Amino acid sequence: MKTPSVDLFTHEECLAHDTPPGHPERPARLTAVLKRLESDGLLDELCTRTPAPASKQALAGAHDPRYIKAVERASPQRGIVRVEQDTTMSAGSWAAARLATGAALEAVERVLDGASQRAFCAVRPPGHHAETAAPMGFCLFNSVAVAALAALQRVPRVAVLDFDVHHGNGTVEMLMEHPEALVCSSFQYPFYPGRLQDVQRPNIVNTPLPAGAGSAAFRAAIERDWLPALERHQPALILVSAGFDAHKDDPLAQMELEDDDYRWITAAIVDAARRHSAGRVVSTLEGGYDLAALGRCAALHVAGLLE
Repeated sequence: MKTPSVDLFTHEECLAHDTPPGHPERPARLTAVLKRLESDGLLDELCTRTPAPASKQALAGAHDPRYIKAVERASPQRGIVRVEQDTTMSAGSWAAARLATGAALEAVERVLDGASQRAFCAVRPPGHHAETAAPMGFCLFNSVAVAALAALQRVPRVAVLDFDVHHGNGTVEMLMEHPEALVCSSFQYPFYPGRLQDVQRPNIVNTPLPAGAGSAAFRAAIERDWLPALERHQPALILVSAGFDAHKDDPLAQMELEDDDYRWITAAIVDAARRHSAGRVVSTLEGGYDLAALGRCAALHVAGLLE
């Protein structure tokens, strides 16, 4: 089988989103991912691309324009400001957040144009908690939701698969009234953020799992919930919110997944994409706060996209 073409979107300015000392969402996360991709020899197999920042008009495809202006106004010239209980901005955050969303948008364009088959966006800050008009959980703009809605201008159906340990409340909030967008989110429950995890819509598949669930329960839940939903929905494109914080070594959660679970779920996603989406997958980095586990598991995910 021919090796698929896979783009890697990243930008050094994503490192300029500074957070307070001790904050788990720190620049070293992105460095850990990129160093592991390099040490595993994966960078040679990827086409590395530098995204442009998403325009305000593009962000407004999912976010309230008044919110976009508020985020821009909140951006400090120096130091760090808190914009929400867990979310801060530094002088580099406005650009970094727009670049993260720009990466997802450009990845979708290239995949739908046939220029590449798959993409991984190694960017920060993450995005899946950001709602239409509110930052949350380290997130300013919801890159995957913005990209999903942009993709629906070109294809009839998309799916967003979110295996971050925290529920993708922002993605659910933005897409639940769009039946052409399937959203599947697995998450530790009860746990942060405690919002929208009980939404009942035909296109929303919430998969709560208890602390300590482990590999077998996680895999069984994905097979039970996600795979039949994808079969019914038949998406033309699969987007992934790739969070690696359900790992047993992660300091923020207790789901107890192993490295191999990320190989497994990536293989399941790629298989579903082959059956439903002409192999098309666009994945964006979300959580993952143990640097060693994050690097290893992100590399396993990218290696799976290359299969």
